[in-house]
Amino acid sequence: MKYRCVATSLEGFVQQIAVSYIRHTYWWYVAGLVPEQKNPEALDRKLIAKYGIDISDTTRWRRKQLGKANLQYIRFGRQFVIMATQGDHLFKETERSQLRDIRKIPLRVDGYSISCRPGGRTRTGETDSRLHSHVQIEWEQYKAIKAEFIAIACRRTAKQLAAKFYQLPFEPYAPVRRQIGTIWKEVNRLRRRKRQLLIPKEALPLRRRIVKPFEPVTGALSSHGTWSIHSAVEKSHAS
Repeated sequence: MKYRCVATSLEGFVQQIAVSYIRHTYWWYVAGLVPEQKNPEALDRKLIAKYGIDISDTTRWRRKQLGKANLQYIRFGRQFVIMATQGDHLFKETERSQLRDIRKIPLRVDGYSISCRPGGRTRTGETDSRLHSHVQIEWEQYKAIKAEFIAIACRRTAKQLAAKFYQLPFEPYAPVRRQIGTIWKEVNRLRRRKRQLLIPKEALPLRRRIVKPFEPVTGALSSHGTWSIHSAVEKSHAS
C-alpha cells in the first residue's frame, strides 16, 4: 500500500499526530513549511525517500528491536512534520539543529499546541505517570479568544453567544474543553451580574469528531448548524 502522508483537513492532521504518532512514542519532530516556489508532492517524495520512511510494519518492528528510530511524515497544505521514535537515525543527525522533543517543546499548528505530558490523576484519584497526548488552544490564541468573549459577554444575546461558542474552530480535546469551559464560566459570571440570560452548557462544542485523516472530506467539519444551539438556549431558559 502506498504510504499516505497528505492529510485532507486540519482536524485530521492534528488527530493523526496526537492520537496515532505521539501515542506510539514518536516524540522527536521537525516541523516546516513547503516554500511557495516548491511543489509539495515533490517534497513529500524527496523526504520519504531520503529518510526511508515508507517501510512495512515488520521492518519498523525490527528496527525498534535493534534500537533504531522509526519515522513518520505528514503534511497538510504546506505544513509538514517529520516525527521520530527513540533510537539512532540519519534524520536525527541531519536535522539536529531543528530537532525538537514534543515532551519539552509543543508543536504549534494553526492555533493548536500539541505536546506530550503525564496524565495527572486517574479516575480513582491516583497519580497517572504515563505520558499522554495533550492538545490545547495555543496560549496566545486562547488569550485573544477569551478577551473577545469577555468584551462582548454583555453586549450580545444569549443565542448569539451560544452560536459563537459552538462555532469555535477547535476540536474539543480534553484540554480544549477545559479552556472553553473557563471562558464560558467567565462569560456567564459577567452576564449574571447584569441579570442577563445565561449561556447553557449544551451550547458548548464538547464532543470531538473522529475523522479519517487521509480520506476526502465530505461536508464542512467545522459546521455544527444553529438549530440545535437555539433549541438548547430556549430549553435552558424555559426550565
